[in-house]
Amino acid sequence: MLRPLYNWVLDLSSRRSAPYALGAVSFTESSFFPIPPDVMLVPMALARPERAWFYAGITTVTSVLGGLLGYAIGAFLYDSVGQWLFSLYGLDTGAEAFRVAYAQYGHWIILLKGLTPIPYKLVTITSGFAGYDLFWFTVLSIVTRGARFAVLAALLGRYGPAIRGILDRHLGLVAAILVVIVLAGFAALKFIY
Repeated sequence: MLRPLYNWVLDLSSRRSAPYALGAVSFTESSFFPIPPDVMLVPMALARPERAWFYAGITTVTSVLGGLLGYAIGAFLYDSVGQWLFSLYGLDTGAEAFRVAYAQYGHWIILLKGLTPIPYKLVTITSGFAGYDLFWFTVLSIVTRGARFAVLAALLGRYGPAIRGILDRHLGLVAAILVVIVLAGFAALKFIY
């Protein structure tokens, strides 16, 4: 099941619509979509390593813009959409504790969680819900998302052929490891709260 999807994304990277598809996934992931943009960014950068930085730039910009939508959901729609999203991820009881933590550690929460496998949408929605300063939220989102995708671009640009060889031979194992990392991120978030 993973192989056709992986091949489709590799094929997509040669199309004109590739940056738009990547941007759409990145935008929605920062506000409500459960799939991280890495699942498109990595194969696309592997297929076209010379465009890895371009793809990372698109992912950063659209992730921050999607983060602003997530912020708006938290600020204006938390009682309906925001609570539903937190409930969907099983984190509805931790939202209030997360909100209180913003009073003291808001900058660090955004910086650290933006780099981890913990879904960024939870940070964006909670930032709006907690009334975190929009200017600092935007600046810190640019820093943390930009750093995350820049590291990926650097690694994929430099070691792309080797990474692609590993993925071509062991796609199932790599996917399983990534699922474990994402689940560990959720478990860490549950443990924190």
